[in-house]
Amino acid sequence: MRALLPLLRTSWAWPVGAAAAATARLPRGASAGPGPRRTMALYRTEERGQPHSPDYRLFFKNVAGHYISPFHDIPLKVDSEEENGIPTKRARNDEYENVFNMVVEVPRWTNAKMEIATKEPLNPIKQDVKDGKLRYVANIFPHKGYIWNYGALPQTWEDPHRKDKSTDCCGDNDPIDVCEIGSKVLSRGEVVHVKILGVLALIDQGETDWKLIAINVNDPEASKFHDIEDVKKYKPGYLEATLNWFRFYKIPEGKPENQFAFNGEFKNKAFALEVIKSTHECWKALLMDKCDGGAINCTNVQVCDSPFHCSEEEARSLVESVSFSLNKGSNEEVNTLNEKRIEQYNQYSFKRYVGRMTNNEFIQLKQLKLDGSLPVVKCLALAKSIVSGGSGFCHMKANPSLKYDDTQIDKVKSIQIVRFIGT
Repeated sequence: MRALLPLLRTSWAWPVGAAAAATARLPRGASAGPGPRRTMALYRTEERGQPHSPDYRLFFKNVAGHYISPFHDIPLKVDSEEENGIPTKRARNDEYENVFNMVVEVPRWTNAKMEIATKEPLNPIKQDVKDGKLRYVANIFPHKGYIWNYGALPQTWEDPHRKDKSTDCCGDNDPIDVCEIGSKVLSRGEVVHVKILGVLALIDQGETDWKLIAINVNDPEASKFHDIEDVKKYKPGYLEATLNWFRFYKIPEGKPENQFAFNGEFKNKAFALEVIKSTHECWKALLMDKCDGGAINCTNVQVCDSPFHCSEEEARSLVESVSFSLNKGSNEEVNTLNEKRIEQYNQYSFKRYVGRMTNNEFIQLKQLKLDGSLPVVKCLALAKSIVSGGSGFCHMKANPSLKYDDTQIDKVKSIQIVRFIGT
């Protein structure tokens, strides 16, 4: 039975360790890729609810411990100055222009379909649910789960009302997705710096669903990768495996193969950067309420000019209210299950004991139950006592031939019957 109280855990969004704790800064004029530097953790995460359950949420906090939205409050660009939370400073060179923050939703080799909850306040990470069931991706032979660290770029949005000129399809209403191809298995909720290498245009049910190809700047081989051709050179077969994975991963659900724009061709870094720029502009319009965001929740803490801006205290209250609502729903679900089990046990018990009583004993017991003279649990205990030969309101010998009629005793829903279970 699922725990009735939410599980609360906190963890740093960046692992502690010499290599893992480093972020990237490019020397001026560098062309071989950004080198690592040690830094303090900028974000941490807080889990609420049980993993692998509908009420699981992973909330984000900044370095000061205040709740934030990973969708809206984490900057898109690395080390850029911000104006009302929106990066505006021009990068110092081409390589620096290519470094972005990535929010990790799904670690490599795992199957749970985790995603930023775009329609919930402060947009925690949750497991996707479809038709009332938690979603897991199938294993696409010969792979296990997701074949990259999978996540999204913050402060981007694929507008479902805006048709992309290159794909002739509208966006999928989500932040732009990222496939991180480095050698490390990252953790859910990590915020890592990545270099963009290219992009694949998946067409999912008539919507454009961009898949960026990127690499963690702290990966041991990051300096080798500058564009999509380097992936073909240094990781042969990886792009082909990526294309096949996205083509086939929904087939086990009974759906057809996915389709792609550009005949499944991976576009280069320059093309990918233009796509990111476009989705960032769409996000700006969303946060400033200049377009139809539908059910998207734009609550944020750091974009001060946004009409959806809230205070740090309001953000904390939102998290508590969401957690309470989820916990309440879980409790109601558990109580409903308990009542069903109690009812089944009650019917079984009465059939077992009342069915072996005489007519006179049965009539008297039923009357006690119906007029409220005794609680249900005591009536059931009394029936058990009589059948066992103990003292009761009648010492007549039990009649095993008496048949139990389901209509004679109405269904009992009292929670008190729990006290009798197991005796």
